[in-house]
Amino acid sequence: MVMPKKFKIKKGDEVVVITGRDKGFRGKVKQVNRETSRVIVEGVNIRKKAVRPNPQTGQEGSFVEKEGTIHISNVMLIDPATQKPTRKRPSSQ
Repeated sequence: MVMPKKFKIKKGDEVVVITGRDKGFRGKVKQVNRETSRVIVEGVNIRKKAVRPNPQTGQEGSFVEKEGTIHISNVMLIDPATQKPTRKRPSSQ
């Protein structure tokens, strides 16, 4: 069995995206997947998904927007004291 990796970024931390299409966006981490090394950040990497209509439940067909995952190397932790990106986990947390 392979042990999952340990990361400095945890659920609830505020991070900034440092590369990619959403570079510069800030948000809170909603979920961390340690097996795939990916995170879901609120309001970042929005994807549109088509939802099929379901007459049995009365649900109409539509497009739903939800956050996609980002590789953990593409986000950087924000220090709550200085509000700047940092490599190290602040000691106050």
